[in-house]
Amino acid sequence: MAFTEQQILNLNQQFKGIPPEEIISWAIQYAQRPLVTTNFRPYEVAILNAVTEVSSNIPVIWCDTGYNTPQTYQHAEELIKRLQLNIKLYVPKQTSAHRDAIMGIPGIDDPRHALFTEQVKLEPFKRAMEEHGPDVWFTNLRKGQTALRDSLDILSLSKDGVLKVSPFYHYNDSQLDSYLKLKNLPNEHKYFDPTKVLEHRECGLHT
Repeated sequence: MAFTEQQILNLNQQFKGIPPEEIISWAIQYAQRPLVTTNFRPYEVAILNAVTEVSSNIPVIWCDTGYNTPQTYQHAEELIKRLQLNIKLYVPKQTSAHRDAIMGIPGIDDPRHALFTEQVKLEPFKRAMEEHGPDVWFTNLRKGQTALRDSLDILSLSKDGVLKVSPFYHYNDSQLDSYLKLKNLPNEHKYFDPTKVLEHRECGLHT
């Protein structure tokens, strides 16, 4: 089902203060090809737990840059087993060892940084979305993360017209900590994204 911008505005007003599980259940009703994306960064466990509680076998797209910390990989393996995630893994076409030998990890002011980002994040993500063709895309976007994300809401449309659903959009870290404690879920903070580097830079997937 396609939603107009006005319908999305109205729904965002209705969904303020609604538990994430109810928002997810609502979206699943309209979804024929739903998926959730993750990079196993801090607090990603919240969206993974909430979505799989409603739809246990939903595809979980993980675009692994190849540059995650050991702690993040360990956290990912723990969550995959614990939540029985239906992981669909996408990786760059070039190994990190090969890329490191050619360019390393360019700084954000280096002209090669755009190519690096395309290789390790954008191309695998585009490939995943083309193969799965989702109509509903669950994310853990939250207000206050970046300037772009502050302009979004619980529901938004991607540039390709996919309905993005971010049920924790209005949650702050303290509220998510309470959610994780309630659900007895682990978190992990030793995360590094080589394409963002700075916390408030946009990752490139939500433009």
